[in-house]
Amino acid sequence: MLKIVTAPNVVLSTKAKSVIKVDKTILDLIKQMEESLNAATDPIGVGLAAPQVGKGLAIFVIKPTEKAKLQAFINPKITKVENEKESKKSKTTKLEGCLSLKDIWGEVERAKTVWLDYLDEAGKPHHKKFTGFIATIIQHEVDHLNGILFPKRVLEQKGTLYQSKKNSKGEDIFEELTI
Repeated sequence: MLKIVTAPNVVLSTKAKSVIKVDKTILDLIKQMEESLNAATDPIGVGLAAPQVGKGLAIFVIKPTEKAKLQAFINPKITKVENEKESKKSKTTKLEGCLSLKDIWGEVERAKTVWLDYLDEAGKPHHKKFTGFIATIIQHEVDHLNGILFPKRVLEQKGTLYQSKKNSKGEDIFEELTI
């Protein structure tokens, strides 16, 4: 298992390099990323990019639910998103967090649908459409590969950032951050 790095680690703000060859080293990294993602419990992680474990490679893994099978994406590129001029229904706004920014949250508007080109763990190329929550995760993780953390998106969209804390009952409460 690899340690999840936190901001302001420079690897989080650096564009990831493409994977040249899917080999044992890359497959071992994916396995370690899966272990790190599964170990993330506060908050529970649904996606993890290689830069978040200190590796500047264009790889991310997702596991949108506890029972879902882990999916790995190598050299992913979003090739199409919903047209921004379409109805508001083409976008969704959700509260996002990040394993590399503990206790920081923000509402981010993301496309509901993305088309992604990527390699799987066998090195096989794919062109696939993703929608809903998985599309949101993919956009968040692709941002990581481009050296972008979600607060940048929140600020670009003139949104609000929050810090979570536990109250006396152990429940999460959110306080607005002023910037």
